[in-house]
Amino acid sequence: MIRHFTATGFVVHKDATLLHWHEKVQEWLPPGGHVEPNEDLVQATLREIKEETGFDAEIVPTHPLPDISNLDLVAAPYAVMIEDVVDAVHGEHQHIDHIYFAKVIGVPGDSEGFPGGVKKRPDAPDGWRWVTLSELQAEAAFQTPNGEEKPPPEDVLKLGEAAIRHVSGF
Repeated sequence: MIRHFTATGFVVHKDATLLHWHEKVQEWLPPGGHVEPNEDLVQATLREIKEETGFDAEIVPTHPLPDISNLDLVAAPYAVMIEDVVDAVHGEHQHIDHIYFAKVIGVPGDSEGFPGGVKKRPDAPDGWRWVTLSELQAEAAFQTPNGEEKPPPEDVLKLGEAAIRHVSGF
């Protein structure tokens, strides 16, 4: 089976994480995508966050790094998930998805109306929403572009909650 390496970043600010409606997958998901050639997992995660949301972010390590000075170290992912995917280009294949937690840096000043005090950057695409810890715990459903109400999938609910708790200490 064909497998692709991917990286996902749960972006956290205060008590919320950033999700969007993914048209192809038909689910509420955090930012993420394929690891490009010559890119490490952290670079891929931060690039995907910036490309998809417009936010600059930094990884919040979930595991301590060993004290090694002769080589560069890259933060380990919180988890690695194997996801079955079907698309028109590759057919049936899998994503080996490296899950990271991240926090927004350089928060924009005008934040009225956004949970956690963060406003979407003007150049970021529509369809993004800040989902709070209480909404994740309640398995809240959100309106999709076609008008239906749908909650995020189980993995997003649990990983989003873990990210908020780890990054913000809730």
